[in-house]
Amino acid sequence: MDFKQLRSFVAVADCGSFTQAAAKLYASQPTVSAHIRQLEDELHETLFLRTTKSLAITPRGRELYDYAVHVLDLQEQLMRAWAQDERTIRLGASTIPSSCILPEVLPPFRAQHPDAVFSVLQSDSAGVLQQLRTGRFELGFAGAQEQSPELVFLPFFRDRMVLITPNTPHFAKLLQDGTPVKSILEREPLLLREAGSGSQKCADAFLEEEGLSQRTLHVAARLEDQQSIKNLVAAGLGVSIISGKAAQDDCASGRLLAFPLPANRAGRSLYLVWRKNGVLRQQTLGFIEFVRNFYAEQQN
Repeated sequence: MDFKQLRSFVAVADCGSFTQAAAKLYASQPTVSAHIRQLEDELHETLFLRTTKSLAITPRGRELYDYAVHVLDLQEQLMRAWAQDERTIRLGASTIPSSCILPEVLPPFRAQHPDAVFSVLQSDSAGVLQQLRTGRFELGFAGAQEQSPELVFLPFFRDRMVLITPNTPHFAKLLQDGTPVKSILEREPLLLREAGSGSQKCADAFLEEEGLSQRTLHVAARLEDQQSIKNLVAAGLGVSIISGKAAQDDCASGRLLAFPLPANRAGRSLYLVWRKNGVLRQQTLGFIEFVRNFYAEQQN
């Protein structure tokens, strides 16, 4: 028994005719007849009562019909699910890529590949890398790199960290005067990201190089959400070191001010990450190439 035989059987039962069933299936009438005969031989049952003028389904045929319709429906669901899965690009993205990178690259990629479907899981960089190892998704966007024999890290965007402050006359004067970031950090309340954040790792490295530490600074809050940090800084709760990419729109609108960090300490890369021993599907490979080219053109 196979799906073709069941499909022919259901069509004959629905149409009440071998000829009409064959037309519905775009098959020949002898092929449909052969499928029914094969089913009857295998099941040792008569499924249809045939005369020269009529065709009637038997009680056993009616019983098989209900099962056959259910089986064919399950097959259709499975094929749709698999077809959808083939088009789905499963991504994991840390905060900055999910809020700043994906909105830039997903629309133009999908314009070129309208069948593409994205499944996106957001976490911090540590969470993205951990779930990538477990196979939760096939491609990650992360704001931090680590030494790992299991993962491949491909830098695709060069970001710059900045100190953001409220846009007030006080901070505007400090920015105009070129006030060192270190002196602002020593005086102002500080907002931090969670420990697993790639942005926070960069901020911690900068603080260490400046001889500062979270223990000696006035930490006002720790938050897991980048947007919440920007909102609270704009409201005057404190200052924060964040991604320049994440700050650019708020600074352009005049909501925040951005103090550049020293050039030799401000840069960091964003990475595309995948499992070294994983097999990337063609759709995913095409997306990786698209992201690389998109930002290569912007940053050249």
